[in-house]
Amino acid sequence: MRYVHRRTQRRVSAASAVESPLQCGARAGIVDAQKTNMQRMDAVQAQTQATPRSALYASAGSRLVHYEVDAEKVTLTERATLTLPADVQYAWPHASRRHLYVACSDGNPDSHGSEHWLVTLAIDGDSGALRMQGAALSLRWRPLHISTDIDSTHVFVTYNVPSTVSVHQLHADGSVGAEVAQPSSPDFGVYAHQVRVAPSNTRVLVVTRGNDAEAGKPEDPGALLQFDYRQGVLSQQTRIAPGGGLGYGPRHLDFHPREPWVYVSLERQNQLQMYDFSNEMLSATPRYTRGTLADLQNDHRAQKPGTLHLHPAGRFVYLANRARASRELDGRRVFAGGENNIAVYAIDAATGEPHLIQHADTHGIAPRTFALEPGGRMLVAANLMAMPVADATGVKTVAAGLAVFAVGDDGRLTFMRKHDIDTGSGQLFWMGIVAL
Repeated sequence: MRYVHRRTQRRVSAASAVESPLQCGARAGIVDAQKTNMQRMDAVQAQTQATPRSALYASAGSRLVHYEVDAEKVTLTERATLTLPADVQYAWPHASRRHLYVACSDGNPDSHGSEHWLVTLAIDGDSGALRMQGAALSLRWRPLHISTDIDSTHVFVTYNVPSTVSVHQLHADGSVGAEVAQPSSPDFGVYAHQVRVAPSNTRVLVVTRGNDAEAGKPEDPGALLQFDYRQGVLSQQTRIAPGGGLGYGPRHLDFHPREPWVYVSLERQNQLQMYDFSNEMLSATPRYTRGTLADLQNDHRAQKPGTLHLHPAGRFVYLANRARASRELDGRRVFAGGENNIAVYAIDAATGEPHLIQHADTHGIAPRTFALEPGGRMLVAANLMAMPVADATGVKTVAAGLAVFAVGDDGRLTFMRKHDIDTGSGQLFWMGIVAL
């Protein structure tokens, strides 16, 4: 997840036909919203350039560990640890970068759990240190993803069981307020996995993964859902589901920082897709589809692409490939093999086409999340868990931890070091970088 709000420019082509007043008004509303949010993002960008420091936060079960980031030296320095009410599921910063919203739960992908929380943390602007702010908000179900709208007046919480999204007000002091009642009952598909607000602050995209067919149960279709958005209220849904959503399992998306393009990782297909996003409406089908794996012969059932992020300059897209399946060896479970890497794509500046240029090994198991520092000079990947790995010399345990990479001018990654993390009975489920 990238936490610096980016300036968005939209190319508007001349209309070939006369537009109705309603169409003109809608277009003007989008343009006006874009201009307002561009001004907000310009202010944030200027502040970031004046203060180029950032902090990295990584979860180890219920512990959230703070690291100081030195992008020039490509290093991390551990500073402090804060224990939260339950295991961290996901987190997202306020637009001011003075608060961090953290979703916690005693559940996991194999168990729904019974206690779920949305926690507000205050961020010290000088050091990046975290402290609890107010009481944690109890949630009804295990949260899978959270994000805010562009100006952070509302926070969105995504749940996969049931597949739904809740929207909560954010007060001026950063605290979480009441849930916003939705006038209709939006259909959030099957297995909602991510919610993102478009740069204009007038569109919301919800990524629903669906499920593979299993044990006699038919496949559940996946989709990208578009909603109109205004002051916490979702309306007017449009569904993007090529092939009716069968054989289509999107996980995460990210917006290009300047062009009307959206990039989507497909977890169930090991693919990256690019969609047009003209006038902030997704095209019905992708313009480009590309594979994510280096070894096309490996067992795709054990492979799952994870999150993806655009480089701040918009010239590259990065995507995580994950593998964590195990096999029996001499009475113990060991890693069954597969790809744990960051796939790097160069983006054609004219068309948006992604060209695969590198796979960078993360030196660990299942990089569930990763982040770029705001200047785009450093990338850190979070390997989810420890696991025994067998090689020619025997069996050794590869620890969970943070893999640190330098980012070259050509977008390629150079591995620098790994910070092992003892996650105890938990996992390194989330990490992110916040500009201070």
